[in-house]
Amino acid sequence: MCGRYASSRRPEDLVEEFEVDRVDVGVPLEPDYNVAPTKDVYAVFDRVSKREPGDGPVRRLAAVRWGLVPSWARDTGIGSRLINARVETLAEKPAFKAAFARRRCLLPADGYYEWYPTQQRTAKGRPLKQPFFIRPRDGGVLAMAGLYEIWRNPDVADADGDGAFLWTATVITTAAEDDLGRIHDRMPMLVEPGRYASWLDPMVNDTDDLSTLLVPAAPGRLEAYPVSREVNSVTNNGSELTAPVDVDAQVGAEGLFEA
Repeated sequence: MCGRYASSRRPEDLVEEFEVDRVDVGVPLEPDYNVAPTKDVYAVFDRVSKREPGDGPVRRLAAVRWGLVPSWARDTGIGSRLINARVETLAEKPAFKAAFARRRCLLPADGYYEWYPTQQRTAKGRPLKQPFFIRPRDGGVLAMAGLYEIWRNPDVADADGDGAFLWTATVITTAAEDDLGRIHDRMPMLVEPGRYASWLDPMVNDTDDLSTLLVPAAPGRLEAYPVSREVNSVTNNGSELTAPVDVDAQVGAEGLFEA
């Protein structure tokens, strides 16, 4: 799964990277090197204006909450359990199938974190987990495939009032490629730049065709390295969390992986 990631790009950088037409961001989000579920994150999506449907889809950048809340949910609590959506069941699960057909997005990231259970044990006998940061080898933006939803808050009578609608998103995951699979068996599904338009197009709703747009990262495109255990606490933040560390100093000379 993808349970933490880093996102430090400014809106103006994302506008250029994803060819955004409209920025729906009031106060820009602060750079976040320890993005956790229920935090606000940037999402890129194409959407047709209800007021001017003839103009066609407009590519937008907005801040949404990480943790998808389906439109039919009674309350927002379900979002904390829907931070990831398995690509294998997107077209089947009630929480995701409608969004997969009509509300797809990209979630920009610098990279994401995964935890590997080492050979060492804690005082309670559990495997000591070492965090890794996984990012594009060329330092570029990671365009994670996602879905978004719009939940209507029944406690706000006025549809134009503050808090009437909650926008949320989830990260689509797939089986990890061999090198990364040693750390964790799942990874975010990525969308290549040449497929952005097709993936985001709300007029495309054939789930079989959409599935062909999603491919795991090409072998060698991503790199993984150990980082500080400070990332374990969501209260810690800062670019130092993504810096490589001497793994022997954290784990010991026994190393990380089994022979």
